[in-house]
Amino acid sequence: MVNVLNISNIPEEYTDDPKFASKMRTIFMGAAAGSRKIYVNIDYIKPGAKSVKYHSHSRQEEFFFILKGTGTLRMNDGKVQVKAGDFVAKPAGDGLAHQFFNNGEEVLEILDCGTKEDNDIITYPDEDLVLLREEGLIFKKSDAQESWSSEPNE
Repeated sequence: MVNVLNISNIPEEYTDDPKFASKMRTIFMGAAAGSRKIYVNIDYIKPGAKSVKYHSHSRQEEFFFILKGTGTLRMNDGKVQVKAGDFVAKPAGDGLAHQFFNNGEEVLEILDCGTKEDNDIITYPDEDLVLLREEGLIFKKSDAQESWSSEPNE
C-alpha cells in the first residue's frame, strides 16, 4: 500500500519538537510514510543554532539539500557556506564528519536523507567519543587499548 502524506499534516509523533520550542526541529517524513531502508527528514535550524554534534558514520550514506535559508557546512574541519538550492552527498565511511550551523537570519531548512545501516558506528571527533548505536554504548577513543590479543596462551 502506498502511503501519501502532506508535510502540513504529518502526525506529531513523527517530529521531535512539534511546537519548535528548541533550536532545532526534525520531521521524520520517511518514518511517517513507512520507509524501511532509507530515512527522509526535514531539519529546521533556528539562527545561531547547530544541526547536530559534529560526527561521522562508518556505514551510513547521507544526502543534504538546502531548501531554505543560509548557513555553514562544517565537513572534515573545512567550512563551506551553503544556501537554498545547494546540495551535498556524504558517502559512507571515509571519516567524513559533518555539521550544519545556521549563521543566517531565517530558519535553515534542510532535506536530510540517508541509508539506514546495521552496525553503524558514529564518531564524535570534538568529544573524542565513539557510539555503537545498536548497542547504545559510548566509548572514549583516547581510552583505547594500545595492544591487546585474543590469544589465551600468550
